[in-house]
Amino acid sequence: MRLPYVPDPPPTQSAEDSAIVDRVRARRGSRGLTQLDRALLHAPAVADGWNSFLGAIRTKTSLPDDIREIAICRVAVLNEAWYEWKHHTPIALAAGVSEAALDSLKSGRAEGLNEKQMAVLEYTDAMTREVKVPDAVFDKLRPLFTEREIVEITATVGAYNTVSRFLVALDVGEMNETKEH
Repeated sequence: MRLPYVPDPPPTQSAEDSAIVDRVRARRGSRGLTQLDRALLHAPAVADGWNSFLGAIRTKTSLPDDIREIAICRVAVLNEAWYEWKHHTPIALAAGVSEAALDSLKSGRAEGLNEKQMAVLEYTDAMTREVKVPDAVFDKLRPLFTEREIVEITATVGAYNTVSRFLVALDVGEMNETKEH
């Protein structure tokens, strides 16, 4: 990483900072602090907001796990965030995303994806590459997802574009030079 990771356990300067570390640890559970957490904890208030927001994206939406992980993994591919890819492909597989579908996320082809997954792939591509989503791409989501789900898909793609850009800018996990994924 371009900065040193904070030690584990992180030093804290206040009771508030200690509470932030406790909240991050609670969300991570038995996995403990990740390299991403140890990068974010250089700025405890940022880590706290990140933890709350990403915790909601990961665990409090109504999206099926496969849809969420397809969006996250596709963002990782588009932004070459291999740390993100490494951590989310096992989650995608556990959510029922096939190896063929993961290969499609790498290539952008529709092989191994169902109609909903393909619509999410195209939407993720548009949001990540151009930001402004063409009507034709958005219109593919409308009959397949509720308004709530569309907002949750949009928030997931936006959030993981933030995650990937943070990871790559600071080279969290030291994976920027990774070409095999």
